[in-house]
Amino acid sequence: MRDLCPALQNKTYFNYGGQGPLPSPSLEAITASWARIQELGPFTADVWPYIAKEINSTRRLLAQCCGVPPHRLALTENVTSGCVLPLWGLPFAKGDRLLIGDCEHPGVVSACVELARRQNLAIDVLPVKHLRGNQAQCDAAVVEAIAEALTPRTRLVVLSHLLWNTGQVMPIAAVAHQLNQHPQQPFLLVDAAQSFGQIPVEEAAAAADIYAFTGHKWACGPEGLGGVALSERVLDEAAPTVIGWRSLRDESKADLNGSDLFHHDSRRFEVATSCVPLMAGLRSSLQLLENEGSAPQRWDRIQNLSSKLWQALQGLASVTTLLDVAPTSGLVSFQINGDVPPAEHVKQLGAQGLWIRDLADPSCLRACTHISTTHDDINALVAAISTL
Repeated sequence: MRDLCPALQNKTYFNYGGQGPLPSPSLEAITASWARIQELGPFTADVWPYIAKEINSTRRLLAQCCGVPPHRLALTENVTSGCVLPLWGLPFAKGDRLLIGDCEHPGVVSACVELARRQNLAIDVLPVKHLRGNQAQCDAAVVEAIAEALTPRTRLVVLSHLLWNTGQVMPIAAVAHQLNQHPQQPFLLVDAAQSFGQIPVEEAAAAADIYAFTGHKWACGPEGLGGVALSERVLDEAAPTVIGWRSLRDESKADLNGSDLFHHDSRRFEVATSCVPLMAGLRSSLQLLENEGSAPQRWDRIQNLSSKLWQALQGLASVTTLLDVAPTSGLVSFQINGDVPPAEHVKQLGAQGLWIRDLADPSCLRACTHISTTHDDINALVAAISTL
């Protein structure tokens, strides 16, 4: 896999949580698909069967990855649209409350804030940022924190599967079970930006009401394509929000008097024209990952590599890791003691061909290991950090 990624040939790369490198076969699959569409004609009777096959095969593959039937999988452009389009269609009433984890991405948080403003909802905060230890203890603490934070009017809980800043994994299936016992049965929205393509997701995706992911991070696919797994009750109760011809049961004519305009499945949350060739690229990347081993096997390798990095950073007197134990994912967040801003450290390492990123909350640096990471990569990063 590493040898197939041009982006990994001239740098030491630890930013898989931001964007994964695109393998050459995936780029070739994209260009081949684009060429085929042009050969058939971009808007001819000959091209539609090809496009339908691309869409359906991609939907089936992503649904299989998420452990849900295809009718529950909507194709999206990114995590944000996968979260926000069904979120804004949920049935809320004035005075309902949203419970949001304190490690959620600003894009999702801002969407919830605006939703609350428009519909007169209240927002409560779920504290999970401080959970940085043993996974079993973390799981129990999350369930306890939710039990304490839930109110009779809680209608939605927002919690990432894998926290993008600390790297802690959240017990999504257990949380979903917990919410089902609540009288209000709050919806569960999960940001899966850091989990899809990195850790096994079937159990969590099947349990959540909205499980939104992208293909361009850990799955090493092209930017501009992702998906969202939706529960049956979201399909039953949520209304379409941003509406286009792909949302409609009959896209051929306008119907001012229509009472049943929209698809009854996940397609009601798809909008309009998308870039079809990207689908061939994402399927190629997912197949290349599968060639390297099953999802649990890849996760085991990622954990072994992140543990090596975490342990090496623990040995540096000037470094403090955010997690108290070795991470259960490929995200390794840490702080370098002193007055130098993290962004400056990113620049200093980048000048040496070593690429990590800085985060604002909590203020720290983040390095990501993937199956394509090597021990030499880790040694080079640790050696460079020790000299900062």
